[in-house]
Amino acid sequence: KDPIVGEQAGILFDDAKRMLGQIRAEKWLQAKAVFELMPANQEGDDIVVWASEARREIRARLPMLRQQNAKKHGPNLCLADFVAPTGTPDWMGAFAVTAGLGIEPHLARFAADHDDYQALLLKSLADRLAEAAAEWLHRHVRTQAWGYAEGEDLDRSALIAESYQGIRPAPGYPACPDHQAKRTLFALLKPSDRVGMALTEGMAMLPAASVSGWHFAHPQAKYFGIGHIGEDQLQDYAERMEWSEKQAKRHLAPLLR
Repeated sequence: KDPIVGEQAGILFDDAKRMLGQIRAEKWLQAKAVFELMPANQEGDDIVVWASEARREIRARLPMLRQQNAKKHGPNLCLADFVAPTGTPDWMGAFAVTAGLGIEPHLARFAADHDDYQALLLKSLADRLAEAAAEWLHRHVRTQAWGYAEGEDLDRSALIAESYQGIRPAPGYPACPDHQAKRTLFALLKPSDRVGMALTEGMAMLPAASVSGWHFAHPQAKYFGIGHIGEDQLQDYAERMEWSEKQAKRHLAPLLR
């Protein structure tokens, strides 16, 4: 082990601990979250979100992508697989969390002092706090709001290892790689009005220390990556999204062979 690297890591840890204490004591940041549990069903590789429990009027349709890589064992997965087909009542969740409210004056102060280190440290801590808030919210959903894991009793190590039922994949990540899904998520939750979050044209969330995604409760739900997709799925996805093939290729470029 490099003693210099170890010493630098120790200094960074001490600085982060000190700043975290300041954030708490002086209330630098505010965290807010919004979530909703929605009646939903699978239709092919789409998830249909219904306007009510009557399940007659469609509120939103969420086209999902499916793995196409050759496998020796197990099916090629799609997030729609973790919701029951139409005809069987099921639900899914949507959430948006931020821990970056109030950060701008402090970043401006560090910028005025030309202190890039403190600014980067604050941004990093705000990002970690947003992830922690998303973890807290997920536990609240599992054990209380949705209550499908009401008896869950996990220690910190088990929570870190995600040894619980359910997942919370985010648009832009491996199982749901199309960032454009954030448009639908924001339309459903309206976090701009409710918790002060915004979505840029480039699909970045503001404040930057923010997390959003979906809640799935299926006992076999797990994280996975879509990987590369073929021309057949590209065309099918373009049709389901009501895009031109050119639009689909632009948004899904990293997935194309």
